Amino acid sequence: MAKIRFVTDSTCDIPADLIQKYNISVVPVFINYNDKSYADDGVELVRETYYNQIGNIHPHPSTSAMSPGMAEKAILEADKDADYVIIATVASTLSGVNNAMRLGAQNLPEERYTLIDSKSVSMGLGFQVLIGAETAEKTGGDVQATLAAMRSASERSLIYCALHTLEYLRRSGRVSWAQANIGALLQIKPIIEVRQGVVNNVGRVRTFKRALEDLYRLCKEASPIERLAILHANNPTDAKELYESLKSEIAPPDTLIVGITPAIGTNIGPGGVGVAMIQKAK
Repeated sequence: MAKIRFVTDSTCDIPADLIQKYNISVVPVFINYNDKSYADDGVELVRETYYNQIGNIHPHPSTSAMSPGMAEKAILEADKDADYVIIATVASTLSGVNNAMRLGAQNLPEERYTLIDSKSVSMGLGFQVLIGAETAEKTGGDVQATLAAMRSASERSLIYCALHTLEYLRRSGRVSWAQANIGALLQIKPIIEVRQGVVNNVGRVRTFKRALEDLYRLCKEASPIERLAILHANNPTDAKELYESLKSEIAPPDTLIVGITPAIGTNIGPGGVGVAMIQKAK
């Protein structure tokens, strides 16, 4: 059996106490605005402050992956304390992080690590890492069992998110100017899905209250759920309301309420509420 260490990126949204519990190495991505780059590490950017300011930042902030050098430093540091390193990243279809980690791992012998594309983001990624860490602990470091558990979780991962506006997706280049302006004119609250690395628009409603009701419905349709996190972009009130509606019948007892990292919030805007889940295996 092997001592396994985990390396991931800051879009994982894993709560700090669980990062510490499993000694997970988290490499920050970056948010760029006003000619500066800020590490998405909870220190250089305070989440609440950033979300309160983002609407007034021009041009709109952008996000970028860590450098391969930063990735390499974290990976080699983890390798010093382990027999095997598992690197899990945000979906390669959504970010260049996976490629940066791939380049950062090049000086590590191939038999000492595995790089995983989670095909997800936020706690969709985070749950995969946590399931890996739990499996490694339970099996005494069985690498193949750990990788199998993470891959199974990836296949059952699903995210839904209700947004207040399409404007931030427009600013980040993910929807057109016309789509965003029509959405604003009609006061549409979009609901998006992240499934296997692909972002889909799965709903449009007129009020955010209705959007929360749709999130409840989508969770019910996806049941039974093995792991669940309620996500929010500086909107704990609506996140708590959604949790209260889910907890009696749908939400597992260990459901988390998690603030979304600014790197994700830059693209979806403040106030969004979502759910990240791992469905139970059938």
